[in-house]
Amino acid sequence: MERRKFIKQSVLGVAATASPLHTDRARFRLNYAPKFGTFKHHAGDDLISQLKFMAEVGFKGLTDDGMRYRSPEIQNKIASQMAGSGMMMGVMAGHKYYWNEPNLTSGKENCLNEFLSDIKTSVETAKRVNAKWLVVMPGTLNGHLDMGYQTSNVIEALKRACDILEPQGLVMVLEPVNRQIPHLFLTTINQAYSICKSVDSPSCKIMNDLYHQQITEGNLLFNIEKAWDEIACFQIADNPGRMEPFTGEINYTNIFRRLHAKGYKGIIGMEHG
Repeated sequence: MERRKFIKQSVLGVAATASPLHTDRARFRLNYAPKFGTFKHHAGDDLISQLKFMAEVGFKGLTDDGMRYRSPEIQNKIASQMAGSGMMMGVMAGHKYYWNEPNLTSGKENCLNEFLSDIKTSVETAKRVNAKWLVVMPGTLNGHLDMGYQTSNVIEALKRACDILEPQGLVMVLEPVNRQIPHLFLTTINQAYSICKSVDSPSCKIMNDLYHQQITEGNLLFNIEKAWDEIACFQIADNPGRMEPFTGEINYTNIFRRLHAKGYKGIIGMEHG
């Protein structure tokens, strides 16, 4: 990743200032959260060294989708380093992702029980690493059921998960994914918005991955505005190629300015190469 280029353009994109950047430590106005591996060429393979590097250059958070699969010992070390550096924990997977099966859309009791069991396990991980947001993906379409029945099955499963998450102050974030990954149930922001309104819980919100949405529907600023009250966090990458911001067709300067103007205080996960 071209660190200096991202830092310079990101700061200019969200700060109402003409001052040049004089140091390697960025004065970010938003909570950008890189993932492990982004800076391995700068900091090596050790996760704690990577975290230290992120903090040293000004990043305020960490994205780690696979946190729930790390050992408690590693989780505790990561949490300790983030706390010492004043960093926020971004999103982590809330369950085993369903890429090839209609899990939550099926309405089957065994599928629901597996999902809820994973959510309970992720609650313990979230407590350990001071996480707040758990990513949820309902799985693929069920060819044997009409869309309305599938949607009802998903809503019921999410309500059951909210019974677990609400007392803990945790939030699952639904991630719509672009249609280049075939047969997935959840693909658009307006679909996720409708589901969140039906679940009607502070523990069920949206993660707006702007890369996916640029491919699926575009109209990024419009959908940010329309779904704002149900969006908990964002992920960024540019299209084509899922590479870093300012390398493709998405106008991230305008997006960062809009988020800053709206007073957004959540995480912006850097999900890119």
